[in-house]
Amino acid sequence: MTTSKISLTSLEIQPASLLDLGSVHQIEQVCFGQDSWPLPDLIAVLTLPNVVRLKAVIDGRIVGFVAGDQRGKTDIGWIATLAVLPAYQRQGIGRALLNACEEKLRSPRIRLCVRTDNLIAIHLYHQEGYRTIDLWPNYYKDGASALVLEKIRP
Repeated sequence: MTTSKISLTSLEIQPASLLDLGSVHQIEQVCFGQDSWPLPDLIAVLTLPNVVRLKAVIDGRIVGFVAGDQRGKTDIGWIATLAVLPAYQRQGIGRALLNACEEKLRSPRIRLCVRTDNLIAIHLYHQEGYRTIDLWPNYYKDGASALVLEKIRP
């Protein structure tokens, strides 16, 4: 499916819930393939307390999803997953989801992992103030490594 450039005025960032499981599962599978979260993990992220879970909606369709959480008693929040359907990528939706999740986390330090070969996402994260702090070799099922990025907020 291809779409023309969407108007960000039609984009809504809304809380996600278990009712969104089917759409979130589809987005995970399309965007991450063999590394997508299994259904039990998605159910957990959509129901556990203290998890920020947001969806990007355009014309009633869920086109993106982000989830993040505060790690224990630390000052570190983690963006656990961020995905936008391919037809809607590179239009500001991922950035809008990231910013909304960061705002709700309110942590002074926020981390996330990204495939070393996902240059578009890495560029976005760098633009948003994230810096590489670690490399996790062979993190993904196909043997790809993950960069650990961190943003420190005032």
